[in-house]
This record gives sequence, structure tokens and C-alpha cells, in this order.
Amino acid sequence: MGTVSLITDVSSEMVTAVLPLYLVAGLGLSPLGFGLLDGVYNGFSALVRLVGGHLADRGGGRYKAVAAVGYGLSAVCKPALLLAHSLPLIGAVLAVDRTGKGLRTAPRDALISLSSAPETRGRAFGVHRAMDTAGALLGPLVAFLILRQAAEGYDAVFTVSSCVAALGVLVLLLFVPGGRGGAPAPASADSPAPSLRASLALLRRRDVRRLTVCATLLGLSTVSDSFVYLLLQHRLGVPDRWFALLPLGTAAAFLLLALPLGRLADRMGRWRMFLAGHVALLAAYGLLLAHGPAYAVLLLHGAFYAATDGVLMAAASTAVPDELRGAGLALVQTGQATARFAASLAFGAAWTAWGDRTALTTAALALTVCAVCAVYLRPAQSK
Repeated sequence: MGTVSLITDVSSEMVTAVLPLYLVAGLGLSPLGFGLLDGVYNGFSALVRLVGGHLADRGGGRYKAVAAVGYGLSAVCKPALLLAHSLPLIGAVLAVDRTGKGLRTAPRDALISLSSAPETRGRAFGVHRAMDTAGALLGPLVAFLILRQAAEGYDAVFTVSSCVAALGVLVLLLFVPGGRGGAPAPASADSPAPSLRASLALLRRRDVRRLTVCATLLGLSTVSDSFVYLLLQHRLGVPDRWFALLPLGTAAAFLLLALPLGRLADRMGRWRMFLAGHVALLAAYGLLLAHGPAYAVLLLHGAFYAATDGVLMAAASTAVPDELRGAGLALVQTGQATARFAASLAFGAAWTAWGDRTALTTAALALTVCAVCAVYLRPAQSK
């Protein structure tokens, strides 16, 4: 799964690296318009994660099959970007692409959690996230090289991205173990398939409910990656041709720190590490406001993801039963992704109405308040 994610992220991050500039500079979208599209890019993922997790849990755990559908949908969308040159069409393509991401995320994470021992899940997710981020590191670099060499740079990026995405689907189908991917069966073949009501009833569990609420609260004050890079370019005057390299800084820090912080989270407590990651994000906002060095902002941004992305899934895996692992992880992911969808729309509107400095200051204050609330709402199980 780490290899599949590495290849897929090369494809997706090629597009993500150039998309903000393509839309804002190439198609002339306002920050509000880009915020709407960026919200769609993340919001549709949130809407279908519960569906993906629920479908994967049925029949004893069809994790690979559901994940394959998700990866396939995203792969099909890459060539469609070659034909979409208006806001509605691009929005539709991105919505389908994120639907694929939403379908595959919970089954993928369920495979990882069910294939690893509870006491080492932080490390297991750290390994996966490190490989995933290696792809995120290579994707912008490939996009940068293509933009420098190709006459029709954006179309060339979308074409190469399509080919790489297809390769990722092939690796999943050919090399990831079938059925439950080697994971222990969540339920016997004679057991009834988990119902959607049972999946939603997981919110009655105190730790699941608190994890979901806290992830949602903190997601409401998280500025999307694309806006962070646009703010860096706007404040530091980064030339357009270098814009695609900005995600490399975040990806490099994430790659280097994912495994060490995952292992540290296993020892010190995953919830503490999750909160520490948001402190790093708050420091990144502060540096942006103070016109701090770009490398420091990107380092803190990558540290935020290394301390939160896989760590949150490792913490949630402990709180949900095996037979509802996909749905349980999807609940937490959906709350977080829905909040980030709303945050992207709000930040784009605030930037358009008040300017980037006021919008970022508001986001920093909101993150501080949400972090304090999360401290009081923390789940009983710190591991």
C-alpha cells in the first residue's frame, strides 16, 4: 500500500503543485473562486468517506476492492483535465477525483491498521506516510521539470500525471494481497454484514466521538496547502516558474519526520503528538505573518502533517472495533475533511474581502481557540 500511495501521489501532486497557479494566474480566478474549487477538491472527499468505509467493512472486509475503485476513479480524472477549461468543468472533474480519494482512504488505512500490532500502529502509519510523501516530494519536482521543458506545460503535466496514475492502479491490482490484504478477518464469513446504522452508532463511543469532534474543530482552522503556497508566493515574491517547487519543502519535512514522529507517538501518546502537530502549524502561521524565511514555514508545515496525519489514524484504530474498522476511521476522517472544506471556503472569502494578512491572522486566532478546546475534549485513551 505504501508503494501504491507513492506512485499515486507522484501523479496527484504533479497536478496539485501547478493547479493553484494554473487557476489563479492562467484562468484568472479570484482567491474566492479558487477557495470554492479548493473546497470542492477536499469537500467531495469528505462526503464519500463514510460510504467507502462502510462498503469496505461489508462481506468480512472488501478493503482492496473498494480501494481499487477509488484509485481508478482518480486515475480516470487526470486526462479529463486536458479538456476542462472553465470553472464548472474543472470543478466537476475535481469532484470526481476527490470522490475516488474519499472511497479509497478509509479502506487503505483499515488495511494498514489491521495488518499491524496495536502497539506499533504509529510506526506502521509512519512508514506508509513516509512512502506516500516520497511521492508527494517527487510529484512537484516532475511538474517543475515538465513546465520548464514543454511548450504546452500544463497539458504536458496533466498527460504525464494520467500515465503515472494508471501505473499506481496496476500495482494495487497486481501486487497488493487480495481479500483483506493479509489482515485478520474482521468478521467470519457467516457473520452478518455491518449495517450503516451500526457504523454511525460508533459515535456513541466516548473516545470515537471526542476524536471526531476534536479533529473537526482543528480542521476548521486549518488553512489548505494551496493557500499556504499562494501566501508564500504573494509575501515573498516567488517567481511563477518556481511555484511548483514550494510543496517540495513540506513534502521533504513530512518524509523525514513521519516515521520518527510515528514511533515517538507510540511511546509518548498519539493524542499528545496530534496536538503538538497543530502547535507547529500555528508557528508556521506566525512566521508567515512575520515574513519569516520560507524554508522555516515549509519545515513547520511538513512537521504538522508528520505529527497528525498517520498519528490520528493510529489513535482512531485503537478506539474502533475490527469489524467496523473502515467505517470508524471514515467517521473521523469525514469530520476532519468536512471542516477543512468549510475552512477553505471561509479563508478564500476572507482573503478576498479583507486581504491575506487579516485572513491569516483570523485563522491563527481560530486555531489557538480550537486547540485549547481540544485539550479539554481529549479522549480518555491517550494511546
